[in-house]
Amino acid sequence: MNFEIAKEPINTQSVIDKVVQREAGAITTFIGTVRELTKGKKTLYLVYDAYEPMAVKKLEQIGSEIETRWTGAKVAITHRVGKLDITDIAVVIAVSTPHRADSYEANRYAIERIKEIVPIWKKEHWEDGEEWIGNQLETKSYPTGKPEEEDLNE
Repeated sequence: MNFEIAKEPINTQSVIDKVVQREAGAITTFIGTVRELTKGKKTLYLVYDAYEPMAVKKLEQIGSEIETRWTGAKVAITHRVGKLDITDIAVVIAVSTPHRADSYEANRYAIERIKEIVPIWKKEHWEDGEEWIGNQLETKSYPTGKPEEEDLNE
């Protein structure tokens, strides 16, 4: 499975292995980690949550978009959910393409699209409070924090 939501730490090499192909001249990886300072606030830890069926579907959509836009591209994305400490890996994206420029561009495209369309939220825990951040589904607001079942068919 090239597109996953993981509850356990992500094995970066296993994500990379999913995109290895004989035609590839480049494999780029993006490893998103939990940082300590955000807008001047000290983060203690994050908790990620996702509406998993839709999140996987949207990750697959991103993979399809990349494979259509960049000839010969192969994509794998794993995003973690649960409690993550500072420096833990939250997301790994691997993209292979015949040429390096395409691999860089496609990988950047993947992370930007994840932030735009994938229903993943994070709760930032600071020394002085906490807050849920990032309902990436910009066109709809879900008071429960989760999309309705019919939204899976969009």
